[in-house]
Amino acid sequence: MKNVTTREFLKVATACIAGAASAAALTGCDKKSKLDKGVTIPQTHKMIKWRFQTYAGTALAQHVCKPAIDAFNKIAGNRMHIDLYYADQLVPTSELFSALQAGTIDGVQSDDDSMSSAADVRVFGGYFPFASRYSLDVPVLFAQYGLDKIWAESYKEASNGKVTWLSAGSWDPCHFATKKPINHLSDLKGLKVYTFPTAGKFLSQFGVVPVTLPYEDAEMALRTGTLDGVAWSGITEDYTVGWADACKYFVTNSLSGAWIGSYFANTESWGKVPDDLKELFKLSMDSSHYYRQYWYWGGEAELRVNGGKLQLCSIPEEEWKSVEEKAVPFWEEMAKASPRAGKVVEAFRKYNAVMAKAGKPYRY
Repeated sequence: MKNVTTREFLKVATACIAGAASAAALTGCDKKSKLDKGVTIPQTHKMIKWRFQTYAGTALAQHVCKPAIDAFNKIAGNRMHIDLYYADQLVPTSELFSALQAGTIDGVQSDDDSMSSAADVRVFGGYFPFASRYSLDVPVLFAQYGLDKIWAESYKEASNGKVTWLSAGSWDPCHFATKKPINHLSDLKGLKVYTFPTAGKFLSQFGVVPVTLPYEDAEMALRTGTLDGVAWSGITEDYTVGWADACKYFVTNSLSGAWIGSYFANTESWGKVPDDLKELFKLSMDSSHYYRQYWYWGGEAELRVNGGKLQLCSIPEEEWKSVEEKAVPFWEEMAKASPRAGKVVEAFRKYNAVMAKAGKPYRY
């Protein structure tokens, strides 16, 4: 056997390593990285990153948004990641539409009213007085009565094509949570209430004083006397975000059966998302809508019965009926705003007429 010097050995070893590296380089561009979840992507793929803000504060967002975004990120792997921000963290909630249109943020979850949308359907987002009775009314109105097409058209027009409406779903009903008992309609006079713009406009005719402030400041405003109550949610949200700790009473009369909120995207950002990930995001939105359906529905009943913090009170039905009747001219006024607004109100009318004729359990 030939004796090999250390120098000769190192030369041969170095040549072998170089050859192996060259072979890997020639074939590596054709290989794909396999993730432990079974998804394969090209090694050279650049991850899509989104900045997404919800109207909800930190506590509420754990239910109304975060589970769906977390699920999307988990399945999308290193192809796309959505960074979730809560109420007012990137921009004030009232500036969400303009920020989305400008591309400052890529996606939004909010009602149209709160984010100061430029779309002419804005007044119908959030709580439109007595438009719905139950949470299931909202998806039916969008999927079967044409509101989905109306919303998509409205946002395309209002944003010059820069904002894409994606999907709407229902949240909780609208009730008063207050620091003093509300047993008659007259008890609402002078009541300083945190509520949505359109709902506030409607309620002001009964003496309610609508107050606008950042979402996260509402609890402190209740504690310091800046607010006398909130008409922003049902009882589930009152407990979740801390308002039940700052109020004493929950009024069982409902102004609306369900809040209407939507998911939106900056059109350019949405266009860069591959088709399969678009479908994944649509499924995530559906998952979000479904979660809220049972979380709110179950919570509203459970906390009325076993919550322990808020005492229930009610305005007599004969008095509250006058509030419901005032919704008719209010709807008429809103319908005159534009032809599209008229279509929305007409959809509400048709739907509610069908529900009334259908009888129990659709309408009691």
